[in-house]
Amino acid sequence: MRDAAHTGLDRWAEDNNRYLAASLHWLRLRLRQMAPSTTAATTVTEAVPVPAASTPARGWFGRKDANAPAQGSVIPQLTHQVPAHADLLNAAAAERASASLAEPAPALLLMAERLGLGAFETDVLLLCAAMELDPSIPALISAAQGGGGHPSFALALQLFDEPVWDALAPQRPLRHLRLLDINQPGATPLTAAALRADERIVNAIKGLNLMDERLTALVKRCDSLPPIAPSQAGNVEAAIEVLRTASGEMALPIMQLLGRDRGSRFAVAAHASTALGRHLYQIALESLPTQRAEIETFARLWQRESFMLPVSLYIEAEDLDAVGADIASALHMLLGHPLGMVFVGLREAPLRLGATQWTGEVALPSAAEQHAAWYEALPSALEEQEREHQATALSGHFQLNIEQIHSIAASASTRVTDAWHVCRDLSLSRLDTLAQRLEPKARWEDLVLGEEATTLLRQIAGQVHERHRVYQEWGYAERMNRGLGISALFAGESGTGKTMAAEVIANELRLHLFRIDLSSVVSKYIGETEKNLRRLFDAAEQGGAILFFDEADALFGKRSEVKDSHDRYANIEINYLLQRMEAFSGLAILATNMKSALDTAFMRRLRFVVNFQFPGPVERARMWRNALAPGVPREDLDYDRLARFGLSGGNIHSVALNAAFAAAGNGGTVSMPLLMGAVRTELRKLEKPVNEAEFR
Repeated sequence: MRDAAHTGLDRWAEDNNRYLAASLHWLRLRLRQMAPSTTAATTVTEAVPVPAASTPARGWFGRKDANAPAQGSVIPQLTHQVPAHADLLNAAAAERASASLAEPAPALLLMAERLGLGAFETDVLLLCAAMELDPSIPALISAAQGGGGHPSFALALQLFDEPVWDALAPQRPLRHLRLLDINQPGATPLTAAALRADERIVNAIKGLNLMDERLTALVKRCDSLPPIAPSQAGNVEAAIEVLRTASGEMALPIMQLLGRDRGSRFAVAAHASTALGRHLYQIALESLPTQRAEIETFARLWQRESFMLPVSLYIEAEDLDAVGADIASALHMLLGHPLGMVFVGLREAPLRLGATQWTGEVALPSAAEQHAAWYEALPSALEEQEREHQATALSGHFQLNIEQIHSIAASASTRVTDAWHVCRDLSLSRLDTLAQRLEPKARWEDLVLGEEATTLLRQIAGQVHERHRVYQEWGYAERMNRGLGISALFAGESGTGKTMAAEVIANELRLHLFRIDLSSVVSKYIGETEKNLRRLFDAAEQGGAILFFDEADALFGKRSEVKDSHDRYANIEINYLLQRMEAFSGLAILATNMKSALDTAFMRRLRFVVNFQFPGPVERARMWRNALAPGVPREDLDYDRLARFGLSGGNIHSVALNAAFAAAGNGGTVSMPLLMGAVRTELRKLEKPVNEAEFR
């Protein structure tokens, strides 16, 4: 089959060369006819070399991904015994007409058909391209028009039959699609301006149909077809139906794909493009030209490519708000031009465009589809039970598209920890800009709490562990639209162990813990806080991260009565946070020492409320025993005496650390006097009364 394809390609290359040779011979005779001294009968022998292709050609007219002809190929020689110029012209025209009947058609005629060129416009393009194909043409042009070795529109009007005056109008393809470059210095009339065929067009006429280098510097071809989930096949079919229906219209609709996962959006675009026989190219927002003239050039060049090659364009615009107003304006301006088949990926709200558009919602693969993908992608060497266990754990904690699952499974070994760590780290770069990552070191044995609080914490960890079984296997996900995540409130005074409890849960679940940095999330600009929160929750869901809102009352406070615009927008932020918390599928922990300051709507949406009581003497004694690190030298310490002081766990930690530094400074050990002195300092810092009798 490959030999047959090459044979067909070689035949087409020969036919194309024969048509070019006949066309150039005909053109030379037309030019000689216009020259003041046209000779009578003579013998004309012509051979026009085709410049060797520097790289193999792809996307020949009438063929896809074919190879270029052999380098140095030559258009066949044409030898004519010329009895008279008129007879020679007629014979050349007949030979050209005969060569044009080849199937598939020669490149110039295919291009003319696809770009909407008339017969006169096609001949004008041939005249300009001949400058690059035949070194004798400039002299003939100069002789025909009495000077000037470059073709002009005035020359074409006299040279060819049935001229069309609007061929060089700005709206016609020769100028609109930049097929010709026009050199019009000063007050030179348009008809007298020198014309030159664009290099991309000349190469295509020779049969080398490769994308314009000005575009390849900005776009990237997507060579591999990413896998999609069965539930996303409907999106592909819907997009295909819309594009096929609109194929006869002047401009195709802008295909806007919405969804929180950019990989799924891109996969749908890739499958739709492939089904319609087009190669998908992607351009980054940062690569978009921003000057009006550059945008115009890109739009026209890409529109030209969409006629000449089976291509489509994908623009990922999820980060449009973060790249600057100039790029956002450039994107809107670009999409106002006819570009052929174009897909735009967005998070939620579609762009408001003046052009025809279509919007489709692309969801992440369902939990069951992710589980099936993990089971299929994990190494087959694993035992079936272990493979099922790993697939359940990975799909229950992370929200990934099918391509990510396949990629991670292929790079991981048979150990679940390898795939687990890769999944867990996927969202780090996105979360690190909005939250502070805490390294969870505390374990259950380090936590000193009452029995009720400890039981609730273990229930939280247990529910996260068993989410897949309850929601998916037991069918709760089919009965619930929201609230599939777990939210908990840790309420208690400062230093009672709220942060440590969050660390313990993160350590138990082997997930990253992020403390929300309010300075990075809350913005004074309208709408920015909601966008930051959206990015925060999306990244946490993908990587299974635990979100820890410390001092939650600052962000989850009660909505106030609307007295001005500031109150209204503050309430909008709280309302958005309420909705996003309810839709969040991961674990979110709110910590506050002002429980009464929280909005009651948040309290209703919380699944757990853990009250961290101020520790009593028994709990404080346990904390004192664990306060000093194992390597700290110490004397016999009276932990029960230390437990008499009303300090929280955080304060006890500070006292022990200060005493350790004091012991290190004087080269001694941690003793009761050192600890008692540190306790006195801590009480004064807290502005608590100091009874000196307790320190004797």
